[in-house]
Amino acid sequence: MSQLPRYTLRSKLAGGNIYYRYNPPKKYVDAGIVARCNLGNVRDRAIRKAEKFNVLIDEYDAEQATIVNAEKNKTVYGLVHDYYSSHDYNKLREETKEHYKGLLQAAMDTEIEGKVLKDIYYKEMTTRKAKLAYELWCKRGISMANHIMATMRVVFYHGMNMEHCTTNPFANIKKHKTSSRKVVWTQDDIRQFLDIAYSEWKWRNIGLIAQMAYEWCQRVGDIRVLKWENLNLDDARVHIKQSKRRAEVFLPISDDLCEMLQEQREAFGFQEYVVPNPKPVRGVYKPYTMYKLPNYARVIMNEANLSTELRLSDLRRTGTTEMVDAGVGIGQIMSVTGHANPQSVKPYIKHTYQSANYALTERKKVLTT
Repeated sequence: MSQLPRYTLRSKLAGGNIYYRYNPPKKYVDAGIVARCNLGNVRDRAIRKAEKFNVLIDEYDAEQATIVNAEKNKTVYGLVHDYYSSHDYNKLREETKEHYKGLLQAAMDTEIEGKVLKDIYYKEMTTRKAKLAYELWCKRGISMANHIMATMRVVFYHGMNMEHCTTNPFANIKKHKTSSRKVVWTQDDIRQFLDIAYSEWKWRNIGLIAQMAYEWCQRVGDIRVLKWENLNLDDARVHIKQSKRRAEVFLPISDDLCEMLQEQREAFGFQEYVVPNPKPVRGVYKPYTMYKLPNYARVIMNEANLSTELRLSDLRRTGTTEMVDAGVGIGQIMSVTGHANPQSVKPYIKHTYQSANYALTERKKVLTT
C-alpha cells in the first residue's frame, strides 16, 4: 500500500468504515493557504486532494523563503524589509511608499566607520552611530537628512513594536533646522539646463520634469510620478492631485510643451508614467526615485556650468515668484500652486525692482485717469 501524502490521516469510524482527513500545521491554516478538512472515504480521491493542497503549501513555503524579514536577517537591511511587509507600510499611498523606499535606500547605503549601514546588526545600532549617519546625510542637504532620519525612526519603532529591538537609536537625535530657501533660477539658467538635458536621450525625461515643474509651478515630486491619465493633450490641460496637501489643480499646457508631450507619448505612451526613468528595471519602467533624481539633475547642471546653489525643487519657487513679479493676484496664484492659505504664498513675495515698478505704475494709472 502506497504511503499517504503529507498531513493526510487514515481513520476509522465507530462502525469500522475508513475515512481520510487532511490535518496540516496550524501556520498554514492561519495564513489562509489550506484548511483542515475531511477528504472522504475514497482513497485515490483523497490522495489527489491532499496532493493539491500540498502543492499550495510548497508554493507558499517557496515564496516565504524569498521574503527578507528581521527574524531571518538581523541587520538593518532585514529590519527595513520587515517594515516593508508590515500593514503600516502597505496602507500608505503608492507614491508615499516609493518616497520612503528612496529615503531608506539612501540611509542603508551610508557608510559609518568602515561599514555600510544596511550590514550593521539592528541590535548594535546605537545613538552615536545614528548621529554619525545623520551628520553625513546633512552634507547632502538638511531637509533631505531630516526626511531620511524620520523614516529610519519609523522603521525602528516598527522593530520595537514587533519586539525585534528594544530601543530606537534615532529617537533622541535633534534635527538641524532648515533655513527658508530663497534661491530662484534665472531665465538663462533654465535655458542652459534644458539645452543640455534635451541634447541627450538619457537626460530627456529629467529635462521634461524640470520644464513641467517650472511652467506649472508644481513640486518636482508630483511631476516625477505624473501619469498619462492626468493629461488631456487634445484640450491642452493637466490635472494634478498634489501629494503634500492633496490639493487638486487644473492647469493649461503651453503649445511648446504640449508638442513635446505629444512626442513623449509616442516614445513612452505604452506605460503609465509620463517621465519614467528610461532604464527599465526587469522590464518595468518606474519613476525616478526622489533620492536619485537630484543626483542626475546635478550632473546636467554641472555640464551646463550652473551654480551649485540651484536645485530642481527651486523651479516651483521660481515660477511662483515670477507670477508675483508680474502682478498676478494671490487668489490666481493659489489656483496654480494649490496653496489653501494666502500666508503660504508670502514666502514667494520678494521686494524686487520689477514688482515695485509694476505696483507704482499701476497706482499712477489709477491716479491719472
